[in-house]
Amino acid sequence: MLLYEDVISGDEMFSDAFPMKEVDGIAYEVNCQMITLKEGNVDIGANASAEEQEESLEDGAITVNNIAHSFRLQATAYDKKAYLSHLKGYMKAVAEKLAAKGDPGAVTEFKAKANDFVKKIVGNFKDYEFYTGENMNADGMVALLNYREDGVTPYFTFWKHGLKEVKL
Repeated sequence: MLLYEDVISGDEMFSDAFPMKEVDGIAYEVNCQMITLKEGNVDIGANASAEEQEESLEDGAITVNNIAHSFRLQATAYDKKAYLSHLKGYMKAVAEKLAAKGDPGAVTEFKAKANDFVKKIVGNFKDYEFYTGENMNADGMVALLNYREDGVTPYFTFWKHGLKEVKL
């Protein structure tokens, strides 16, 4: 199994246990889902009866995103100006990490693809929710949560070059 960590903060962001795809050579889209957690009970995967489903909402159950919950991602908020300011510093830090690896071509490719991808994000800015890693490092990656065309199915977007793979 592969765990993906933020190269800046070292926070765990997600693992390959979740369905994912690469987008435009610059990002990963990782499918996730909303799950219900009931205090004190462990989900064993069995289907609940109709009565149990009603009770689960009454007895302190909470609905959470499975990736945000599993990797302790922290919700945060940005306006467009603040997010673009964060991205500028983050992209510079990631480019420095890539340059330190000794591949100048990777830096050039990253900058070109990142600029195009940022335009897509800004074009749909109102659709995103923002999450930082567990340590809430202001310089680290901000994961983007959005929903598919059906408006129900959530997915996260992570910057590919801002992640390192850790084999478990």
